[in-house]
Amino acid sequence: MSDAEFVGYVRERMDWLRRVAHLLCPDWHDADDLVQVTITRLYLYWRRARQADSVDAYVRTIMLRVFLGERRARWRKRVLLVADPPEMVGEADPTTGVAVRTALAAVPARQRATLVLRFYLDLSVAETADALRCSEGTVKSQTACGLATLRAHLTHQES
Repeated sequence: MSDAEFVGYVRERMDWLRRVAHLLCPDWHDADDLVQVTITRLYLYWRRARQADSVDAYVRTIMLRVFLGERRARWRKRVLLVADPPEMVGEADPTTGVAVRTALAAVPARQRATLVLRFYLDLSVAETADALRCSEGTVKSQTACGLATLRAHLTHQES
């Protein structure tokens, strides 16, 4: 196993990892936590990840499973250690508007993951179904419901 290869990959893809994590999580602190757990798991399975057809797809799958697993556990809802920190100024992805990120944060976790995979990462329905371990029909319904929720929140913000 080559640690230098792993470190090189993480350095090269860190911005991408943080952007995807921030679309999944409502703030940068949660996104950074998600990236940290993802990188740690990637290190444990680096040999297998290197041999995959796409290391990015392997990492994306790890990130999604960690994200959805944490949402199912709802540990964050049961234990409040500190008040929510203010949004970090100057770190937002300029291609994603604040209103869209705010509305996206209001979408349920599984629907949010589906929207990020389909529209931000531009995966097909089949690729999204594979990443989420569900049927293509579920991806389509999660996408439709997620878009409806997103539209409702965006419309509400404009009012």
